[in-house]
Amino acid sequence: MKVLELLKASASELRRVISLAVSSMLLAMHTVLGYFSIMIGPSIRIGFSFLAIAAAGMLYGPVVGGILGGLGDIINYILKPSGPFFPGLTISSMLTGFIYGLAFYKKNITIGRVFIAKLIVVIFVDLLLSTYWLTLLLGKGYMILLPARALKSAIMLPIDTIMLFIVLKQVSIIAKRFFKPQMN
Repeated sequence: MKVLELLKASASELRRVISLAVSSMLLAMHTVLGYFSIMIGPSIRIGFSFLAIAAAGMLYGPVVGGILGGLGDIINYILKPSGPFFPGLTISSMLTGFIYGLAFYKKNITIGRVFIAKLIVVIFVDLLLSTYWLTLLLGKGYMILLPARALKSAIMLPIDTIMLFIVLKQVSIIAKRFFKPQMN
C-alpha cells in the first residue's frame, strides 16, 4: 500500500464510530500506563504507554496513531505533570504514533517489523529529536544528555521489542475476532 493511500485510509478511520470508541479506550489505556512510568533523573524515563499508541497505529493507521500520541502526551501532562509543558515533546509523541502506524497498519506483525519500527523510533525520535527538546527544556548540552539516554535505549530496545510484539500479536488476534469485516 502506498503511503498516500495509507494516510487516506487512516484518516477515514476517524469517521467510523467503532474506530473512535476503540481509539478512546486506547487513549485511556495510554494515560493509565503513563502512571506506571519510572523516572531516572530529569531526562530518562522508562514507560509502557507506547504500547497503547502502537496498538492504535496498528489498528487505525498513522493519522490516528499520531493524533493519539499527541493527545496522550497532553492528557498525561495535565493529569501528572513532571516539569513544564513543552510542545516539542508532544511533537515527538505524535511522530512516534505516526511511525508505528506506518509500520503496522494493515501489515503482518513480525518480530523483525516490530524491531525495525522500534529502532526507528528510538534513533530518530527518542535519541535525536527528544534529546534535542530536552536540551532546550533543561538547558543542558546535547552531548551531556545523549550518552545516558543512548545506554537506556540500548538496554530497553530488546525488552520493548518483545513486549510490543506480544501486545500487537494479541491485539491483532482480538481485532480479527471482533472486527473481522473491517480488518485485513
